[in-house]
Amino acid sequence: QDNSFEQFIINYCNEKLQQIFIELTLKEEQEEYIREGIEWTHIEYFNNAIICDLIENNQTGILAMLDEECLRPGTVTDDTFLEKLNQVCATHQHFESRMSKCSRFLNDTSLPHSCFRIQHYAGKVMYQVEGFVDKNNDLLYRDLSQAMWKASHSLIKALFPEGNPAKINLKRPPTAGSQFKASVATLMKNLQTKNPNYIRCIKPNEKKAAHIFNEALVCHQIRYLGLLENVRVRRAGYAFRQAYEPCLERYKMLCKQTWPHWKGPARAGVEVLFNELRIPEEEFSFGRSKIFIRNPRTLFKLEDLRKQRLEDLATLIEKIYRGWKCRTRFLLMKRCQVVIASWYRRYA
Repeated sequence: QDNSFEQFIINYCNEKLQQIFIELTLKEEQEEYIREGIEWTHIEYFNNAIICDLIENNQTGILAMLDEECLRPGTVTDDTFLEKLNQVCATHQHFESRMSKCSRFLNDTSLPHSCFRIQHYAGKVMYQVEGFVDKNNDLLYRDLSQAMWKASHSLIKALFPEGNPAKINLKRPPTAGSQFKASVATLMKNLQTKNPNYIRCIKPNEKKAAHIFNEALVCHQIRYLGLLENVRVRRAGYAFRQAYEPCLERYKMLCKQTWPHWKGPARAGVEVLFNELRIPEEEFSFGRSKIFIRNPRTLFKLEDLRKQRLEDLATLIEKIYRGWKCRTRFLLMKRCQVVIASWYRRYA
């Protein structure tokens, strides 16, 4: 019920993860259709980049203003931090405060004077401003680091490398918020180079109890996790896509014209293959470099045909091998019989 600095940076991380989820699924999915020249009607979705900017902007972001308050001389309190937020973020559509210069929330009794509220992607969250400044400072004094580095225990010494006199840095230690922001940036950079898969966990109830299904809670999570937009994009789009070369290589045995070798362009071979299999035209589209298949059942059909064809080919190979083996044995027995008969006639 009482959200402070810890919950704030956790929710910031969730926003960044949601942002990369949007970019790698909803945005990238639709941009790929455009790149490949596939006819596509754009599906609107909410991009939470505006919320991430509210938190992490280097000039007007909440973390930047919190760091500024922690570093500036003079009397610094949580109230002065909130006052600064009220000045800079007053007009932001996802920021709410009773004390801001924007009078929209002046009479909002659900919002205490010592709090601010952010309209996150997953819903509105109210934060108690008390403790933000102290928790963000998170200062580990230099003399304490040096004392711990001088400890005889190797583990303790390894935990405080900044205490090494050879590495003394006279700069002020980074704040907790800036360290967390840097860690999140590193995480996002790492995820951008990968091909991540997502598992969305839905809580059926708040009690963590079995056999209780709270429909309102589940619908809320589905709506604010972006699953509705994702389903709309997936249903309007194509369930499977693959480059022409591996597609032709995998299914070429299903068509006499492409088996065992196709000498033309891979796309032409895939076109011949799909025409031969009489797959309905609405079930697939040809992109610039990939074949797009709309429904999973079409892919399942291809896989079933391939499986059956592989069984037929295996049977054919086995039949030819058995025939060769039997013929070889017969010819050997025939030669042996001729030899035996010639020797028998010679001595008869």
